[in-house]
Amino acid sequence: MPHYHKAGTIPHKRHTQFRKPNGELYAEQLFSTEGFSNDYALLYHTYAPTLIVKCDAPIDVSPKIAEEKMLKHRSLEGFKLKPEADYLQSRKPVLVNADCHIVLAAPQQSMTNYFFKNADADEIIFVHEGTGIIKTCYGELPFSPGDYIVLPRGTIYQATFNTENNRLFIVESFHPVHYPKRYMSRNGQLMEHSPFCERDIRVPENLQTLDEKGDFLIQTKKKGQLYGIHYGTHPFDVVGWDGCCYPYAFSIHDFEPITGRVHQPPPVHQTFETDAFVVCSFVPRLYDYHPDAIPAPYNHSNIDSDELLYYVDGDFMSRKHVTRGMITLHPAGIPHGPHPGAVEKSIGARETKELAVMVDTFRPLQLTTEALAIENEGYVMSWAE
Repeated sequence: MPHYHKAGTIPHKRHTQFRKPNGELYAEQLFSTEGFSNDYALLYHTYAPTLIVKCDAPIDVSPKIAEEKMLKHRSLEGFKLKPEADYLQSRKPVLVNADCHIVLAAPQQSMTNYFFKNADADEIIFVHEGTGIIKTCYGELPFSPGDYIVLPRGTIYQATFNTENNRLFIVESFHPVHYPKRYMSRNGQLMEHSPFCERDIRVPENLQTLDEKGDFLIQTKKKGQLYGIHYGTHPFDVVGWDGCCYPYAFSIHDFEPITGRVHQPPPVHQTFETDAFVVCSFVPRLYDYHPDAIPAPYNHSNIDSDELLYYVDGDFMSRKHVTRGMITLHPAGIPHGPHPGAVEKSIGARETKELAVMVDTFRPLQLTTEALAIENEGYVMSWAE
């Protein structure tokens, strides 16, 4: 939940008359991802946001499951995913369950002739490579490598890229995405022990009201189908808005690591949470400072969750042959830990420059056919002496 914010022009009281200079009413819209019982925003449109003029036949975009059950460590070479020109066509789900989809994307072109709305899921877009702007009716979110862009479900957006070389790691969440509860005060403020605070959260900027009529295509994803819905007015016609439900950006480089005398457990890296999974950020940090500390992580059993790690940059002392964009999956039920020799090698090390994103899901993940195409099949044997 971002903090309260407002932009543009809004009336003094909500749900009251708010008129244009010509005397016509602006159209008020309540935007909330959990009905009327949680965070929301109120947006004031130049035209009603309901003016549908045409609907295209839906397209099936549901992920194709290759393996429903597995109890084996897996690894995917993310950068082997071939780039594609179109943003939506470039998005490839590789690991999925009923709570989230893990998606890789390498789009080469900006979205110029359509908009996108995920009507099912909040999106966490992690920018591995590339710069650009996410445009929304709330304003713009400029992005660069290391940024998390969090988009509440139902947010209409357009992604523009400055180059053709873009790599994105996307989590589609069918549960609302929040800050970890233990970082929040009872009144909703990020507390002193949190590894980031409101100053680190970037809200939309440069609100522009586009008073345009025509044919505006919003590609809307719902229940594995992509619906082309054409509207008669531009979706970014908002003159003002306020509330606590809106897209925002947060850089992994602004995450302040929590360290200790001995090795700290993964929850100290937690960045976002839902009822079904958590997202953690591993960033450059000093190692443990007990004189007998072992910096390498201890062997651990994932009994209640699948552990997915997306490698971004740096030297990972607990793993051999790590590549940028690699995904490792360690499923619930079997232990995993450092590769042979990594524990002894880590003793005496003072710091790490690693950068990675971790997703721990409480339900098992399933591999898609897209995942099999980029799998490193020998990974499961990489612990063999």
